[in-house]
Amino acid sequence: MESSRLPEDKNLAYLPSPLAAYVRFVESVNFYIGRFAMYLIFLMLGILVYSSITKTFFLPSLWTLEMAQFAMVAYYMLGGPYSMQLNSHVRMDLAYGNWSPRTKAMVDSFTVVFLIIYLGVLLYGGISSTSYALEYGERSYSAWRPYMAPIKLIMCLSIFLMLLQATAVMLKDIAKLRAPKGMEDESEGGMQ
Repeated sequence: MESSRLPEDKNLAYLPSPLAAYVRFVESVNFYIGRFAMYLIFLMLGILVYSSITKTFFLPSLWTLEMAQFAMVAYYMLGGPYSMQLNSHVRMDLAYGNWSPRTKAMVDSFTVVFLIIYLGVLLYGGISSTSYALEYGERSYSAWRPYMAPIKLIMCLSIFLMLLQATAVMLKDIAKLRAPKGMEDESEGGMQ
């Protein structure tokens, strides 16, 4: 686990300065939100330990299972853009690993367009669902009956951040393609 900020991508010099600033801003925001999200696993763990203790020795709580699920959703949804930034997401790699950095950047800059379209559709549906939850006070069907709007807001924020990170990745791939041949930085950019 890294303890400091990610190193600066040298390929950003091959982008216009507003686009390079956009990439830096998005990656900075996702870095700090992702670092915060890492600690949500301890919140979930604490809720589950509390749940185990109360179910064993006292009266079981109604809220613990659902609250642990909400913490887990926030953990992986807010951590998604950070995972993409670190290139630590799961991928099927048959031929990709043997390609040159330039070929990887070319393929990634094309395929990320499909991710952006998917995330756009997902965000549209998420906003629709969230507005319904806010307007009608939607609640869960469990015995605890928590309001659904807070977790839906977190999900929409996460999808939006993932969309921003996907565009930043695309711009980093384009920068890698614009770099002089042999000068591209292999450690950064792309959805490796």
